[in-house]
Amino acid sequence: MPELVDLGYIGLFIASFLAATVVPFSSEVVFTAMLLGGLDEWKCVFVATAGNWLGGMTCYYIGRLGKIEWIEKYLHVKREKMEQFMNKLHKYGDWFAFFSFLPGVGDVIAVASGYFRCKLWVVAVSMLVGKFVRYILWMYLNGWVI
Repeated sequence: MPELVDLGYIGLFIASFLAATVVPFSSEVVFTAMLLGGLDEWKCVFVATAGNWLGGMTCYYIGRLGKIEWIEKYLHVKREKMEQFMNKLHKYGDWFAFFSFLPGVGDVIAVASGYFRCKLWVVAVSMLVGKFVRYILWMYLNGWVI
C-alpha cells in the first residue's frame, strides 16, 4: 500500500479502481493517506471517484458478458447472491446501481446490474453519483469538509 501512496494521484486511481472490483482492497486508506500527505482534497475526490467508477463499470461489463461460470470463478460472486439482488433491481430499477459503493455488496450490485442487462446509461450515471457521494461522505466524516 505505501507504494500506491508514493505514486500520488495515479496510486489513488489504481487503489480506487481495485477497490471497486472484487479485489479485497480499501481505497479509503490510500485516500486518507493522500489527504494527510497534503494533496488537494477535491482532486483526490475526483481521481478516486473516477477510478472507483471505472472499476465498478468493469464489473458491470463482466456481468453483462453473462458467463455465470466466469463470474463465479474469477469474481467470486455466486449466482444466488446476484439473484437476491434481482428483486431489488426490479423494484427500484436500474438506479439501484447507486448503491454499488457499499462495502461487501457493491461488487455484487455492479455485476448483477450487468448480468440482468440494466440500462447502461442509468447504471453509469447512478454509479458515478454514488461513488462521488462515497468520497465526499468520507471527507466529511473525517473532518476535511465542513
